[in-house]
Amino acid sequence: MYNLLKGEKIFLRALEPDDVNILYKWENKTSVWHLSNTVSPFSKYVLEQYVQNSYLDIYTTKQLRLIICDKAEKTIGCIDLFDFDPKNLRAGIGILIAEEPEKQKGYATETLQLLITYCFDVLNLHQLYCNINTDNTISISLFEKQGFIVTGTKKQWNKSVLGWKDECFLQLLKND
Repeated sequence: MYNLLKGEKIFLRALEPDDVNILYKWENKTSVWHLSNTVSPFSKYVLEQYVQNSYLDIYTTKQLRLIICDKAEKTIGCIDLFDFDPKNLRAGIGILIAEEPEKQKGYATETLQLLITYCFDVLNLHQLYCNINTDNTISISLFEKQGFIVTGTKKQWNKSVLGWKDECFLQLLKND
């Protein structure tokens, strides 16, 4: 199964205690708070507790965070499954490539491909979904290239310093 989480450029791994500092940096980076509707900072204590409990399986916590590493084992981001629904076999998905120099190198594409395979082949999910502001055309394109389809738009869904933003709802259904 671990080979499912390895690609040509990156691999996905579970959280480790050493990840607390990098999570602290990412979670408290106000420039990306709008992506996850975060409105207040995270303490190191809270993140330490989160990492300590990350050994619990997705059926218990209803979420899963995997760390994205390049082949040199440099931590470059994370990918999350959230709102895991074992009855209806679906989960939300979110991805972060944390630093600008690591973007546009194909890491997000490969990460998404690996997680889709994991979700459909290992977790046996029927569908994945994500929510993306309509002006985030790079992210929309990333998900559409993997087969996600925009199935709806939530009008004036998210408030920003620039005003209200619409949000797309994208879905990917497993081909049975």
